[in-house]
Amino acid sequence: MSQSILRRFSTRAFPIILVCFLILTGCSPQNTLRGVFKKQTPYEKYQSGLKDAKLDQTALGQQWVAAGEKALQAPVKISLPFKETGYFPAEKPMAAGYQFTVKRGQKVAVKVQTQGKETPQVFVDLFETDPDNLGAPKHVANADTVSSQLEYEIEEEQPHILRVQPELLRSGEYTVTIETAPVLAFPVQGKDSRAVQSFWGQDRDGGSRRHEGIDIFAPRNTPVVASVQGFVTRVNTTPLGGKVVWLSDTKRRQSLYYAHLDSQLVNVGDQVQVGDTLGLLGNTGNAKTTAPHLHFGIYQFGQGAVDPYPYVHKDREKPAALEVDTRRFNAWTRVAKSTSTLRAAPSGTAAALATLARHTPLQVLAGSSSWYRVLLPDGRQGYMAASLVESLEKPLRTLKLKRQAPLLDASEATAAAKRTLPADSSVRVLAMAGDFLLVKEAAGVVGWISTDAAE
Repeated sequence: MSQSILRRFSTRAFPIILVCFLILTGCSPQNTLRGVFKKQTPYEKYQSGLKDAKLDQTALGQQWVAAGEKALQAPVKISLPFKETGYFPAEKPMAAGYQFTVKRGQKVAVKVQTQGKETPQVFVDLFETDPDNLGAPKHVANADTVSSQLEYEIEEEQPHILRVQPELLRSGEYTVTIETAPVLAFPVQGKDSRAVQSFWGQDRDGGSRRHEGIDIFAPRNTPVVASVQGFVTRVNTTPLGGKVVWLSDTKRRQSLYYAHLDSQLVNVGDQVQVGDTLGLLGNTGNAKTTAPHLHFGIYQFGQGAVDPYPYVHKDREKPAALEVDTRRFNAWTRVAKSTSTLRAAPSGTAAALATLARHTPLQVLAGSSSWYRVLLPDGRQGYMAASLVESLEKPLRTLKLKRQAPLLDASEATAAAKRTLPADSSVRVLAMAGDFLLVKEAAGVVGWISTDAAE
């Protein structure tokens, strides 16, 4: 199948392409239409289209499927907020996988931007992992293929994986941004989580009980507002809470508890919207000896109290700006200094994956802050500080081959040969990886040769 046909294959032209292949391949309407009435993600629809068009039997189709699976099985472990820019080459199917953990009560917000001569359609999918079955992540959300954005409320505090993968045979630069946000609005007007001075779990009454909420301090009579759309279930006065209001959040099967109010401005049964005033802040109940504040709690149906802080805390930290040279994306580079560390994440404190010798070749996949995400010849991935990476513009040395040798497209003996280099021909050595050298021959073609050929 020609590359021109493959390039025209995309989900944007999916109906037309599928009809063409139905005629050409003799596929039955039943086979072609399978899954039409089954809800599928854009990724699954595209993959089904590849299969119906027999493109899954091509080398590129198989590489595309394998790249998507690898992104789920071996994702990069990151902390949020996170931002990375990289490049998807048309000639080599690739996918990016990112693993992170977000607290319950937060939502993850993902945005993927692309640019290029022919901007690729990008599939953005979020998965939840099961600690007892890491080999089968559960799909929980996907981005709209037009906007490439998604928001998802975390239901369980366990690792999640984001997979970003473009369609076949479209190249382009991409930027993925992953941030968190609270699922509830802050309950005190004009304030944010910096006003919290007493947290969940702290001792109360000499250690006889624990604090089942957070205390938010503000001037007396500051409006206390609805953090969610819901209805008022209780308005009363208690010895501990003083003047209190209970608000039902049926969407999340929980109740919000507002205590120590100076006054209550709603009635049982009232329907409220986010930001509506429920009462005015005070220090009634057992808070009469303290400064005015709101005690805010969350009680989940059938489970009891949970820490409300993640539900209202907005992280003000922004992802670090990109500081690396984007011209190196999709290019081979090499380690510039001896004993450089390959790390699991773009941080000097991240786990060390390997110690690399000077002149080890690295293919740059992407960049985050002052770090490159790189691919080693043996398939390992990790992050390398940009200061430890250099270009291949200046050869390490020039050598003559002792005998005829194949110029390989990968650093392994079974790799395909780009051409055969004659004995006594000169090559410039660009990098070294085990028993192979990355070289450039006289015509400018770059490839790999065995060190045996140079002896």
